[in-house]
Amino acid sequence: MVGHHTERPGSERSGAERPTRHVRVAVIGSGFGGLGAAVRLRREGITDFVVLERAGAVGGTWRDNTYPGCACDVPSHLYSFSFAPEPAWPRNFSGQPHIRAYLERVTDTYGIRPHLRLNSELRAARWNTETFRWELETSGEEDWTADVVVSATGALSDPVIPDVPGLDGFPGAVFHSARWDHGAELRGKRVAVVGTGASAIQIVPALQPLAGRLTLFQRTPPWVLPRADRAITAAERWLHSTVPASRLLRRGLLWGIREAQVGLFTKRPDQLGLMERVATAHLRRSIKDPALRAKLTPDYRIGCKRILLSNDYYPALTAPNTDVVASGLAEVRGSTLVAADGTTAEADVIVFATGFHVTDMPIGTRITGAEGVTLTEAWRKEGAMAALRGSTAAGFPNLLTIVGPNTGLGNSSMILMIESQLNYLADYLRQLDVLGGTAALDARPSAVRAWNRKVQKRMERTVWNTGCKSWYLDANGRNSTLWPGTTAEFRKATRHVDLTEYQVLRPPRARRSPAATTTASSAEAAR
Repeated sequence: MVGHHTERPGSERSGAERPTRHVRVAVIGSGFGGLGAAVRLRREGITDFVVLERAGAVGGTWRDNTYPGCACDVPSHLYSFSFAPEPAWPRNFSGQPHIRAYLERVTDTYGIRPHLRLNSELRAARWNTETFRWELETSGEEDWTADVVVSATGALSDPVIPDVPGLDGFPGAVFHSARWDHGAELRGKRVAVVGTGASAIQIVPALQPLAGRLTLFQRTPPWVLPRADRAITAAERWLHSTVPASRLLRRGLLWGIREAQVGLFTKRPDQLGLMERVATAHLRRSIKDPALRAKLTPDYRIGCKRILLSNDYYPALTAPNTDVVASGLAEVRGSTLVAADGTTAEADVIVFATGFHVTDMPIGTRITGAEGVTLTEAWRKEGAMAALRGSTAAGFPNLLTIVGPNTGLGNSSMILMIESQLNYLADYLRQLDVLGGTAALDARPSAVRAWNRKVQKRMERTVWNTGCKSWYLDANGRNSTLWPGTTAEFRKATRHVDLTEYQVLRPPRARRSPAATTTASSAEAAR
């Protein structure tokens, strides 16, 4: 049974009393991070938890992104939980419907549905220094209190549409790739796509055959490598189902290849020339027109921005009904779109493939810590997002983040990083059990700063800091997004919680109790 009914502290609401329930752990979000946390809690024997989800179904970014051509750019056998293998992936790079179906199966297989509270968006989370609990207000039928909160909202959850002058006067449909308007008429229409990131290179080939005219607004050309995609044969699927070792070998090879590449991105970016030559050859084979090829040729080191994979993006750009504007969208005048270089194009529909709030993490405005400031305010004071081992922030006791600052990857599967953070979460809860009584762990500011100094020092040598403008960097030019090492290094760094990096907190009454003090001291000594 999840939680029990309590009275909501300090709350006065009109009408019937709104129920508040208490759980040991509240998980925010039901994408890969949130579902992974839920499964790990059950595997640790913890059933007193709830998963709060703002939408009406699980899946996170794989629920929200339903645009034509949506697929993963990480091989399927690596882009899945190690504890929930899927032997029947249909392709090397599976599409959105298959990945979403996988997450639904994980939810059912591991008994997560009773813990789910759908259509329950977190509106506010506040740490109560007297009760030593998080108080959570939601949009659902009930509010919650929790000993521990796990924020698993992800980095790709809140889309960004740039503030373009005149956009509100555009007469046609306008939407973001992550909020696709399936009711919009596209066939035969003049469609403008703004952006050239990972979503855009999938959307453009899907829309080009439908559109009467397709115009791509490209602020920066991406590096594009061939996509080694194919259908996985029935024989392969049979082998992976009946001989698990074959599946493990496949996953291990995919992982090993990407681990071997990390040094090029993080230590030796000057040796990425071979990869650039492969990408350049791919461009030359696909684009025969010298003028168009010049527009599509990057002027920065490969890897500085995310490397994209596609076999049909370049061919779509050579189609007679496609125009490439080598400049960003600057203004909208009715149905006329004006680029920063003055180029104009007429459009009936605008699709923004312009990314997400990554370096400002919107959930931070809703989480208020022990000092009465929000996570966003605390990070603003520090100058950037910062978390100890990508998981905990100073001043926010018993709050852990899955896919937190500096946990992103430039060339491998985020599921590997998520599972490492789940190890850290599990040990965090074990340490609270060892401490006994009512206790909280609060990351020491000195530990957070020491960790982030080390991360940023390593970041100086990486390809991501070689001068290009990317979504990896925040407004101050600091890379608070990516992990500058291997996934194996991160797993080692998050294997256990080091209590010396934390302050052990007790509620006021417990601090005044000699018995409680003795218990806490004994627990820390035992550790």
